[in-house]
Amino acid sequence: MSELVKMKTVLVTGYAKAPQGSSMFELYKTSGIVMEIDTESNLIVNAEFTFVTELARDFLRRVIVGYDLSQGIDGLVQRIEDYYYTPSTNSVIMAVKAAYKRYMEKMRQSQTTH
Repeated sequence: MSELVKMKTVLVTGYAKAPQGSSMFELYKTSGIVMEIDTESNLIVNAEFTFVTELARDFLRRVIVGYDLSQGIDGLVQRIEDYYYTPSTNSVIMAVKAAYKRYMEKMRQSQTTH
């Protein structure tokens, strides 16, 4: 069996309750985000969301991909607020914050174990 090659990216998820009455709530009940993050640069290199339409998924992907998480979460939240005007904005922000928190916790853990 060959040795595993260390990957440069990780996959992180975050979820929050979707706004009631929205199609997102009717289909999924939650707002979810999956982010692929480069652990060397802390850049978000790809993202996917639990949105009903491809346009919404693509648009928010373009808003957040390329963001440097080492700059903290506030700048990313501001970007979302500046460009994403929907009933689900707050739940998307909560999901992004949950994913960010999970990522930062895992990075701190991996630094203490290496």
